[in-house]
Amino acid sequence: MGEQAAVFLEAGEGRSVSLRGTTVGFKVESSDARGASFQEWVAAPGFDTGLHVHERLEESWYILEGELEFRAGEALFNAGPGVTLFVPPRVPHAFANRTEAPAKFLLITSPPTHDRYFDELAEILAVGGPPDGEAIAALRKRYDTEQLSTLTTSRT
Repeated sequence: MGEQAAVFLEAGEGRSVSLRGTTVGFKVESSDARGASFQEWVAAPGFDTGLHVHERLEESWYILEGELEFRAGEALFNAGPGVTLFVPPRVPHAFANRTEAPAKFLLITSPPTHDRYFDELAEILAVGGPPDGEAIAALRKRYDTEQLSTLTTSRT
């Protein structure tokens, strides 16, 4: 890998994708980083990842606005502004926006390739109607994600 350049984005800059109302803004993409990628999310009311686990991926959240419900291992809790959560590999987890207002948070994933998962998920969800479960299952398999419960990341 060649020499890397610093990434500087003004507020509101950067590429983003839509997961049927939930926005994932890419701030540091895997093409820019060796250790971690960084996203800014606005999770729509009703957004729910369902319980899943990663063999290698670790994730860190920092809540900016609103509230998310988290499950990490056996713990279930609500997280509001200022809360940080780190989930290491092999810990089953889920997060959801159970409120009527959007929830804004930062997500850091390591290793950095998980931003590509969200790109591909956005393409699958861009097709009208119910999400293609087989395509999502294949996507999860490619990106170190084992779904343990029903995936409900978007409204139909």
